[in-house]
Amino acid sequence: MTTMLKAALAAATLAMTAAAVAAPTTYALDPNHTYPSFEADHFGGLSVWRGKFKSSSGQVVYDKDAQKGDVSVTIDAASIDFGHDKMNDHAKSAEMFDVAKFPTATYTGTLAAFKDGKPTEVHGNLTMHGVTKPVNLKINKFLCKVNPMMGKEVCGADAEGTLNRADFGVSYGQAYGFDMTVTLRIQVEGVKQ
Repeated sequence: MTTMLKAALAAATLAMTAAAVAAPTTYALDPNHTYPSFEADHFGGLSVWRGKFKSSSGQVVYDKDAQKGDVSVTIDAASIDFGHDKMNDHAKSAEMFDVAKFPTATYTGTLAAFKDGKPTEVHGNLTMHGVTKPVNLKINKFLCKVNPMMGKEVCGADAEGTLNRADFGVSYGQAYGFDMTVTLRIQVEGVKQ
Protein backbone atom coordinates (compact mmCIF):
# COMPACT_ATOMS: atom_id res chain seq x y z
CA MET A 1 0.00 0.00 0.00
CA THR A 2 2.81 2.40 0.90
CA THR A 3 4.61 1.60 -2.37
CA MET A 4 1.44 2.30 -4.38
CA LEU A 5 0.89 5.57 -2.52
CA LYS A 6 4.49 6.66 -3.16
CA ALA A 7 4.17 5.74 -6.85
CA ALA A 8 0.90 7.67 -7.17
CA LEU A 9 2.42 10.68 -5.42
CA ALA A 10 5.48 10.56 -7.66
CA ALA A 11 3.29 10.31 -10.78
CA ALA A 12 1.15 13.24 -9.64
CA THR A 13 4.26 15.35 -8.92
CA LEU A 14 5.72 14.49 -12.33
CA ALA A 15 2.44 15.38 -14.07
CA MET A 16 2.24 18.73 -12.24
CA THR A 17 5.85 19.53 -13.08
CA ALA A 18 5.33 18.67 -16.74
CA ALA A 19 2.19 20.81 -16.85
CA ALA A 20 4.05 23.74 -15.28
CA VAL A 21 6.90 23.47 -17.79
CA ALA A 22 4.60 23.15 -20.81
CA ALA A 23 2.22 25.91 -19.77
CA PRO A 24 1.36 28.52 -22.39
CA THR A 25 2.93 31.95 -21.84
CA THR A 26 1.16 35.25 -22.47
CA TYR A 27 2.99 38.12 -24.17
CA ALA A 28 1.39 41.57 -24.20
CA LEU A 29 2.07 43.46 -27.41
CA ASP A 30 4.35 46.43 -26.84
CA PRO A 31 2.70 49.39 -28.64
CA ASN A 32 6.07 51.15 -28.90
CA HIS A 33 7.56 48.21 -30.84
CA THR A 34 4.53 47.03 -32.80
CA TYR A 35 4.06 48.54 -36.23
CA PRO A 36 1.15 47.43 -38.44
CA SER A 37 1.86 48.97 -41.83
CA PHE A 38 0.40 48.58 -45.31
CA GLU A 39 0.94 49.32 -48.99
CA ALA A 40 -1.96 50.25 -51.26
CA ASP A 41 -2.28 51.12 -54.94
CA HIS A 42 -3.01 54.64 -56.16
CA PHE A 43 -4.78 55.02 -59.50
CA GLY A 44 -4.09 51.57 -60.94
CA GLY A 45 -0.33 51.51 -60.70
CA LEU A 46 0.44 55.22 -60.79
CA SER A 47 2.12 54.94 -57.38
CA VAL A 48 2.07 52.95 -54.14
CA TRP A 49 0.89 54.65 -50.97
CA ARG A 50 2.36 53.39 -47.72
CA GLY A 51 0.94 53.96 -44.29
CA LYS A 52 0.67 52.63 -40.78
CA PHE A 53 -1.62 52.45 -37.79
CA LYS A 54 -0.03 54.28 -34.88
CA SER A 55 -2.12 52.68 -32.12
CA SER A 56 -2.65 48.96 -31.50
CA SER A 57 -2.87 46.53 -28.60
CA GLY A 58 -3.18 42.81 -28.07
CA GLN A 59 -1.52 39.65 -26.91
CA VAL A 60 0.03 36.41 -28.03
CA VAL A 61 -0.36 33.22 -26.02
CA TYR A 62 2.53 30.96 -27.01
CA ASP A 63 3.32 27.39 -25.98
CA LYS A 64 6.74 26.59 -27.40
CA ASP A 65 6.77 22.97 -26.22
CA ALA A 66 3.32 22.15 -27.62
CA GLN A 67 4.05 24.21 -30.76
CA LYS A 68 0.83 26.17 -30.66
CA GLY A 69 -0.43 29.61 -29.82
CA ASP A 70 -3.07 32.27 -30.34
CA VAL A 71 -2.90 35.90 -31.45
CA SER A 72 -5.38 38.71 -30.79
CA VAL A 73 -4.83 42.29 -31.92
CA THR A 74 -6.98 45.42 -31.83
CA ILE A 75 -6.10 48.37 -34.06
CA ASP A 76 -7.40 51.90 -33.57
CA ALA A 77 -8.64 52.69 -37.09
CA ALA A 78 -8.49 56.44 -36.43
CA SER A 79 -4.72 56.16 -35.91
CA ILE A 80 -4.18 55.60 -39.65
CA ASP A 81 -1.26 57.64 -40.93
CA PHE A 82 -0.14 58.03 -44.54
CA GLY A 83 2.15 60.93 -43.65
CA HIS A 84 -0.35 63.17 -45.48
CA ASP A 85 -3.02 64.95 -43.42
CA LYS A 86 -5.68 65.26 -46.16
CA MET A 87 -5.33 61.59 -47.07
CA ASN A 88 -5.55 60.63 -43.39
CA ASP A 89 -8.78 62.59 -43.05
CA HIS A 90 -10.22 61.01 -46.20
CA ALA A 91 -9.27 57.49 -45.06
CA LYS A 92 -11.08 58.08 -41.75
CA SER A 93 -14.22 59.40 -43.47
CA ALA A 94 -17.44 57.48 -44.20
CA GLU A 95 -16.25 57.11 -47.80
CA MET A 96 -13.47 54.76 -46.67
CA PHE A 97 -12.89 53.31 -43.17
CA ASP A 98 -15.75 55.23 -41.50
CA VAL A 99 -13.95 55.30 -38.16
CA ALA A 100 -16.90 57.00 -36.44
CA LYS A 101 -18.97 53.86 -37.07
CA PHE A 102 -16.12 51.29 -37.05
CA PRO A 103 -13.49 52.61 -34.61
CA THR A 104 -11.42 49.43 -34.45
CA ALA A 105 -10.18 46.59 -36.59
CA THR A 106 -9.41 43.26 -34.92
CA TYR A 107 -7.35 40.24 -35.87
CA THR A 108 -7.52 36.86 -34.18
CA GLY A 109 -5.55 33.84 -35.27
CA THR A 110 -3.53 30.77 -34.39
CA LEU A 111 0.18 30.21 -34.81
CA ALA A 112 0.83 27.49 -37.39
CA ALA A 113 3.33 25.66 -39.61
CA PHE A 114 6.02 25.35 -36.95
CA LYS A 115 9.58 24.77 -38.18
CA ASP A 116 12.47 24.23 -35.77
CA GLY A 117 10.09 25.05 -32.90
CA LYS A 118 9.04 28.42 -34.37
CA PRO A 119 5.77 29.37 -36.08
CA THR A 120 6.06 30.37 -39.74
CA GLU A 121 2.39 31.31 -40.31
CA VAL A 122 -0.66 32.75 -38.59
CA HIS A 123 -4.08 31.53 -39.72
CA GLY A 124 -6.76 33.98 -38.71
CA ASN A 125 -9.64 36.34 -39.32
CA LEU A 126 -9.61 40.09 -39.76
CA THR A 127 -12.64 42.15 -38.82
CA MET A 128 -12.55 45.54 -40.48
CA HIS A 129 -15.31 47.97 -41.44
CA GLY A 130 -17.83 45.57 -39.86
CA VAL A 131 -16.82 42.62 -42.08
CA THR A 132 -14.92 39.49 -40.99
CA LYS A 133 -12.83 37.55 -43.53
CA PRO A 134 -9.93 35.08 -43.34
CA VAL A 135 -6.49 36.65 -43.62
CA ASN A 136 -3.39 34.50 -43.21
CA LEU A 137 0.05 35.88 -42.48
CA LYS A 138 3.50 34.55 -43.31
CA ILE A 139 6.01 34.94 -40.46
CA ASN A 140 9.38 35.84 -41.96
CA LYS A 141 11.23 36.06 -38.63
CA PHE A 142 10.37 34.90 -35.11
CA LEU A 143 12.57 35.12 -32.01
CA CYS A 144 12.14 34.99 -28.24
CA LYS A 145 14.90 36.25 -25.94
CA VAL A 146 15.53 38.39 -22.90
CA ASN A 147 15.56 42.08 -23.79
CA PRO A 148 18.65 43.37 -21.94
CA MET A 149 17.16 46.86 -21.53
CA MET A 150 13.98 45.55 -19.89
CA GLY A 151 15.30 42.40 -18.24
CA LYS A 152 12.19 40.59 -19.47
CA GLU A 153 11.60 37.90 -22.08
CA VAL A 154 10.28 39.32 -25.33
CA CYS A 155 9.07 37.55 -28.47
CA GLY A 156 9.24 39.40 -31.75
CA ALA A 157 8.12 38.67 -35.28
CA ASP A 158 8.05 40.14 -38.75
CA ALA A 159 4.97 39.07 -40.71
CA GLU A 160 3.24 39.87 -43.98
CA GLY A 161 0.04 39.09 -45.84
CA THR A 162 -2.39 40.44 -48.43
CA LEU A 163 -6.07 41.23 -48.54
CA ASN A 164 -8.61 42.67 -50.95
CA ARG A 165 -9.98 45.78 -49.26
CA ALA A 166 -13.17 45.70 -51.35
CA ASP A 167 -14.01 42.39 -49.63
CA PHE A 168 -14.30 44.44 -46.43
CA GLY A 169 -16.44 47.18 -47.99
CA VAL A 170 -13.55 49.64 -48.33
CA SER A 171 -13.76 49.97 -52.11
CA TYR A 172 -13.15 53.69 -52.64
CA GLY A 173 -11.20 54.21 -55.88
CA GLN A 174 -12.26 50.96 -57.52
CA ALA A 175 -14.27 52.92 -60.11
CA TYR A 176 -11.10 54.89 -60.93
CA GLY A 177 -9.08 51.72 -61.53
CA PHE A 178 -7.41 51.39 -58.13
CA ASP A 179 -6.16 47.86 -57.42
CA MET A 180 -7.95 46.71 -54.27
CA THR A 181 -5.04 44.49 -53.14
CA VAL A 182 -3.37 45.68 -49.94
CA THR A 183 -0.09 44.29 -48.65
CA LEU A 184 0.26 44.14 -44.87
CA ARG A 185 3.69 44.28 -43.24
CA ILE A 186 3.69 43.90 -39.49
CA GLN A 187 6.56 44.07 -37.03
CA VAL A 188 5.54 43.07 -33.53
CA GLU A 189 7.12 42.58 -30.13
CA GLY A 190 5.39 41.10 -27.11
CA VAL A 191 6.56 41.25 -23.50
CA LYS A 192 6.17 38.19 -21.28
CA GLN A 193 3.56 38.76 -18.58
